[in-house]
Amino acid sequence: MADLHLQDAIQPEEDSDDEGADLESTAGSSLTSITSSVLQGKVEDGRVYAVHGREEYGMPMDDVELDRIDMCHAKYYALMEKKRFLSPIGDSPQRILDLGCGTGIWSIDIADMFPSADVIGVDIAPTQPDWVPPNCHFELDDIEQPWTWKPNSFDFIFTRDLILAVRDWPRLIDQTYTHLKPGGWAEFHCVTGTLRCDDGSVPADSPMRRFSDALWASTRIFGTPIDDPARWRGWFTARGFEDVTEVVYKLPTNPWPRDPRLKLVGAFEMENLLFGLSGMVTRLFSKALKWSPEQVQVFLVDVRKEIKNRSLHCYWPYYVVYARKPGGEEMVKAQPPAPLAASPSPTSSPGPAAQ
Repeated sequence: MADLHLQDAIQPEEDSDDEGADLESTAGSSLTSITSSVLQGKVEDGRVYAVHGREEYGMPMDDVELDRIDMCHAKYYALMEKKRFLSPIGDSPQRILDLGCGTGIWSIDIADMFPSADVIGVDIAPTQPDWVPPNCHFELDDIEQPWTWKPNSFDFIFTRDLILAVRDWPRLIDQTYTHLKPGGWAEFHCVTGTLRCDDGSVPADSPMRRFSDALWASTRIFGTPIDDPARWRGWFTARGFEDVTEVVYKLPTNPWPRDPRLKLVGAFEMENLLFGLSGMVTRLFSKALKWSPEQVQVFLVDVRKEIKNRSLHCYWPYYVVYARKPGGEEMVKAQPPAPLAASPSPTSSPGPAAQ
């Protein structure tokens, strides 16, 4: 197992103010029949949600959400120092799979980057554009159901920010292992929503901490624990992946850092939080915590005020885990490890407000 890489402490700006800155598929796949209800989605509290898939997905699929996803694509590019991924996949991969591709923006960029590759993006919502590179296409399917692609067929399988979407990560990792070619790479990215602060500038009873606590509790009830990415490395290792590497980036919640790149990332995230919070948590808090939509909006008033306060030096951990399936040029003829069973979240792990 490779060592964890964690960013150093972020230095805050010296003169911070308190207010801050104002398609391929096989027969039988569920993508073979797309009804009008799937295309239109389901309206709840003024937002549109996907109706395809066995389980409820907690995030909307309307134009406001799609704009937010595309903004996050730019934010993560800056956070990762102009990288779309970290895996050493070489210069000419042949088949790449993007799980939960959202607007398809990552798939399109990767198709442009690797003309040699057939890039497939899959999602439960038909929110991808029609005009794409000739080597990129999209499929509508539920990635938590049995996959219809051939085993041992992908050089690289990627996913990012499947927040409130996956209820059985070990099973998803098992399917990823099965469908990678020997020697192929898998890479998972996600922000955890578990608030962190390195210098004690965030009070224990702050609205941001209460918001993080509510996320931590509600996602467990919803079946999609927000801190599951912290367990990815163990699940990848248990499944039999090699060269498992975990990198944890610090994603500032507003432009409080001194570093210009992280200040830009913080500006992106502040915009993301100020205008995206309602869509992110209204369905989640309503279904898991039994709050009314009005209660959710009242709760978010103080959270939004604190988001703009640059004297609070908080951040979200952004997890990247990448790993290689054994084999390829160094293939060893042996039976693959047994599929990994789902395991409960550790009861001894600290809550999201831990520093």
